[in-house]
Amino acid sequence: MFASVARTAHRHLDVDGVRVFYRESLPGRADAPVLLLLHGFPSGSHQFRRLIDVLGSHYRLIAPDYPGFGHTRAPDGFTYSFDGLADVVEGFVRGLGLDRFVLYVFDFGAPVGFRLAERHPERIAGLVVQNGNAYEEGLSDAARGFIALTPGTPGAQEAIGDLLTLDGTRGQYETGVADPELIAPDGWTLDQHFLDLPGRKEAQRALAFDYRSNVERYGAWQTWLRRHTPPTLVVWGSRDPFFPEPGARAYLRDLPDAELHLFDTGHFALETHLPEIAPLIADFLDRTWK
Repeated sequence: MFASVARTAHRHLDVDGVRVFYRESLPGRADAPVLLLLHGFPSGSHQFRRLIDVLGSHYRLIAPDYPGFGHTRAPDGFTYSFDGLADVVEGFVRGLGLDRFVLYVFDFGAPVGFRLAERHPERIAGLVVQNGNAYEEGLSDAARGFIALTPGTPGAQEAIGDLLTLDGTRGQYETGVADPELIAPDGWTLDQHFLDLPGRKEAQRALAFDYRSNVERYGAWQTWLRRHTPPTLVVWGSRDPFFPEPGARAYLRDLPDAELHLFDTGHFALETHLPEIAPLIADFLDRTWK
């Protein structure tokens, strides 16, 4: 007997002139738990395709592309900042009428998602954190050096540009992975396709220079976690070159009841450990959604 595979709808929603593309699973029941999936850099909602296939028959999984990523189209003159991305995701949530959901944050999804959580704590039924950092100790030396770049830093444009090449994109998938054969090349190939579209590299440079605004908010996000104590599942690739293992363990300081699971892999942990991570998410949703 075959396991059920979700049907996925591919849709668009206009949010203040931004044509947001999103994927939404079609579960069999209308009251299915909702999981909002926020992707990372340099990827898009496609990074959740296999997770949606596995879980989408039983839960409502929704994964948007941010402006500057994937299939989403932003108007000329859109200001690329993390506040701007959060504004669009907030409008997207409002447009879909999502008044309660579990929030999955990965990489860039953490600063976007925590901004959303600050604005609407009543909507957050729980958190799934996958290599989404909110702590100083969760920054590697390489990450700290990157975050310190400013438009006036000598070599800054070149350093960011190197990260936006095919080699740079592939390296984000493969670094820290024990068995690279488990990484499908489709992910980094599709990411690079989107990065090479007109205007996308300029958008990513703007976001890179704005990343320091996220570090400045870490203290506020940690206060939010302590105040609201959302049920939290932390799943983390422990060999992430950007956000190392201490960043995962730091969540337990503010959320001592959080569940922590470490995996011997890199940044894109779902690529190699979906069979282990998906059941953890399903169990968490079953226990959290009440």
